[in-house]
Amino acid sequence: MPVLDKVFQAAINMNASDVHVVPGEPFMVRHIGKLIRLKSKPLSPEHSVKIVEELLTPEQCSFLATHRQLDFAYEIKDLGRFRGSAMLHNNGISGVFRIIPPQIPTLTELGLPDVIYSILDNHQGIILVTGATGQGKSTTLAAMVDYINSNRAHHILTVEDPIEFIHPFKMGIVNQRQLGSNTLSYQNALRGALRQDPDVIVIGELRDLDTISLAISASETGHLVIGTLSTSNAVKTVDRIIDSYPPGEQNQIRSMLSESLKAVITQRLIPDTSGKSMELALEILIGNLSVANLIRDNKTYQIQSTMQMGKNQGMCLMDESIIKLLDSGKISLAAAKANINNTNLLTQSIQGDPGLQLEEG
Repeated sequence: MPVLDKVFQAAINMNASDVHVVPGEPFMVRHIGKLIRLKSKPLSPEHSVKIVEELLTPEQCSFLATHRQLDFAYEIKDLGRFRGSAMLHNNGISGVFRIIPPQIPTLTELGLPDVIYSILDNHQGIILVTGATGQGKSTTLAAMVDYINSNRAHHILTVEDPIEFIHPFKMGIVNQRQLGSNTLSYQNALRGALRQDPDVIVIGELRDLDTISLAISASETGHLVIGTLSTSNAVKTVDRIIDSYPPGEQNQIRSMLSESLKAVITQRLIPDTSGKSMELALEILIGNLSVANLIRDNKTYQIQSTMQMGKNQGMCLMDESIIKLLDSGKISLAAAKANINNTNLLTQSIQGDPGLQLEEG
């Protein structure tokens, strides 16, 4: 039995999100956003190599040696799946393993509002789930796929690096392709996808211009495309897509994106007041006519104001979501301060609730 199997079991028992293998340190886990050292001996560089390579195939070991890094999936029967990322560095080899829940959660269980169901009822266009690393984008993506799979007889084609949640066939068909073992690249998979009769194309990450370009093209040709980007809010997401193109092509992409963008959902996980779980803060942009015009006219700086006026359509700013969590007592004032951008909103909330001031004082 690989050494890490026992560590993974302990991490799951602790409700941890990640396991770290680092030379010179004991095993570490991430719990509620913080790294915790387990009661084990510090790992030598030689031991770290052995521990990581125990989980790899000979082909994966060769890839790691050649490319100096490797993303892969590892599964333990009756326990769960783990997304691994191994890398070479100045002290040897380290590995980080994300724990993938055995069951795909529903959108409601994740705390996503009902407007997400309406967004997913689109039959074409592009939906983006954004946020920093570790904010639950992959889990939300899986819940979206499961919702479509459970409610529509569609062909869903995913391209992932690596495959995380395994989707059974329900009303629809889900074909999952993994970079490396099933396809050479996102671009390769997306070029082939249009000939494979998909209704929905799911892209694990929009990493570069080629992937973004192919995703938008697919969304314009009658497909629903769902993907992730590592951006911190809706406006930055739109700007990031446009700025990835050469200046001479940006007017054209503004026009294409304005027509195809259905929603941007930005996530942030914040520790709750108990310190035992995380609360989900959301920013939601709906691609309505006003937003489309702002994108087309290169006025993305006005999108935030449009979102403030679009609450009746389900739009929400991240700061407003954080204030809502604070006012409901789900997160502390300190957690709100650490995550909010507009401190004036926080000041107004404190003034409206003297108890918050007393808590901090």
